[in-house]
Amino acid sequence: MRRIDVFLIGIGVFAIGGAGYLGLKWAGLDNIDAGIWSQLLLVGIIFAWLSTYIFRVATKKMTYTQQLKDYKEAVLQKRLDELTPAELAKIQAEIESERNSG
Repeated sequence: MRRIDVFLIGIGVFAIGGAGYLGLKWAGLDNIDAGIWSQLLLVGIIFAWLSTYIFRVATKKMTYTQQLKDYKEAVLQKRLDELTPAELAKIQAEIESERNSG
């Protein structure tokens, strides 16, 4: 995420809070009640976003984790592609002997 994205998200969150406040005032609530309910709405939105972040961390669906996995797979595939047929056959024979002995 770029720095400008973080700023835009922050501005968006404050805009949602302000719009909620104005909407609640327009609906007939006084200043204090509209402020309390708009803050509750804002805190709820932030907790919902935070829960999605924690879920992505717990399930390892983060961008960095996925990029690291893709990189490791690409490196292994490149190494496999660079092997000669004789080296590949030797490695496959070693794997088969390990499977049979284990």
